[in-house]
Amino acid sequence: MKTRLFALFLLAASLCTLRAAEPYQIQVVDSENGWPVPLVELRTVGNIRFVSDNAGVIAFDEPDMMNQEVWFDIAGHGYTVPKDGFGYRGVRLKPTPGGETTVKVERESIARRIGRLTGSGLFAESKKCGLMPNWEDSGVIGCDSVQTTIYGGRVFWAWGDTSLPGYPLGIFHTTAATTALSPKFPAEPPLQVVFDLFREPGGKPRGVAKLPGEGPTWISGTLTLKDKNGQERLCTVYNKIKPPLDAYERGLSVWNDEKGEFERALTVWEKSSGKPSPLLPDGHPIFWKEEKTGTEWVLFGDPLPRLKCRATYEDWLNPDVWEKVESPRTLTSADGEETVRLHTGSVQWSQFRQRWVTVFVQSGGKSSYLGDLWYAEAKSPLGPWGKAVRVLSHDRYTFYNPRLHPELVAAGEPYLLFEGTYTTTFENRAFPTARYDYNQILYRLELDDPKLKPAFVD
Repeated sequence: MKTRLFALFLLAASLCTLRAAEPYQIQVVDSENGWPVPLVELRTVGNIRFVSDNAGVIAFDEPDMMNQEVWFDIAGHGYTVPKDGFGYRGVRLKPTPGGETTVKVERESIARRIGRLTGSGLFAESKKCGLMPNWEDSGVIGCDSVQTTIYGGRVFWAWGDTSLPGYPLGIFHTTAATTALSPKFPAEPPLQVVFDLFREPGGKPRGVAKLPGEGPTWISGTLTLKDKNGQERLCTVYNKIKPPLDAYERGLSVWNDEKGEFERALTVWEKSSGKPSPLLPDGHPIFWKEEKTGTEWVLFGDPLPRLKCRATYEDWLNPDVWEKVESPRTLTSADGEETVRLHTGSVQWSQFRQRWVTVFVQSGGKSSYLGDLWYAEAKSPLGPWGKAVRVLSHDRYTFYNPRLHPELVAAGEPYLLFEGTYTTTFENRAFPTARYDYNQILYRLELDDPKLKPAFVD
């Protein structure tokens, strides 16, 4: 009897090993160019969900479904397959241990998904299939929206509240990292970006904006300016927050190179004063030289400019010289049928289009409350702005605070790169996407796409 039980134990162990070692590899690719497509969900009739990783790979390892036909519904936020005769969008596969197949999806959105920038398991499915053996994740599970600037010859990245593996309450004083400044930033999948995170001595990621006061420290309007001596200064706006989302102090903060953290430089507003908070140089900054006067300005807005000051450290540090800028809060859709309410976004100069361009989230979109993204153009960052074209939608999912990345793309290239925060926040969705939820996803927008022609401003 003992011998029989031992044999059964060995058999069960070998079957478990077989399952772990030999999944059925499914790779999801764009039918147009063969690029891997991350964030495509395949769901069985029994509602078992699988999501493609940054290499477009899914490791299917359900032992009860091997060696038989299995139907998978397909959903992919802008990527799909044609409907069958009954209206289902999916594919029928026959998984086998150690086998592999390719599933082609069609891109419906104008923007192309490149991959997830942050979080763990970027190539988790690939690793199950024996791929990407040398890839190592950062130790971060998820993080809120990004700020970037070029500082000290490198790209400086900063994120909001950050989740870690050990407990849901992670870091609430801004995490940050740097990467090399290179014109060869990956603009095609599979996306592999290695962040040099600021860490504690033991290796755990740490906060870099632990300003005194109760509650989290959020930053915004991060940029690099030179002072009167020509020295670079890494600058940002800070916000001290009390639950649920109540700012009680706002001001300016400057990076300390020796400590590797932001320090308070100037308190601009306190809730205890009883006065409303004034405009601050927050959002996403852009540099602009006024043609008539030759003055160098830095404009701040989210998405369109709302405040400006001369592009010097001293002027940034002096609220008395800040100037308010008027920008529209709505734009008209290219077909003229919709008034698009602007939520958040950013602006940059496009050498290819010879126009200022913006990518922004719509407030109250059709696919989700904060999941539709639009593109528009202007001859000046101060406007007027032309008609807007919808370039991306997320089905019942939020994608807020999109950030254009001109620092990652060589001047004159015919595309834009932008990222945003993919999260269930503000959406009543039953199933957050495993690994992807509350993380940053990078998209690419081809500026020579004919579908953008209605946005052109003469």
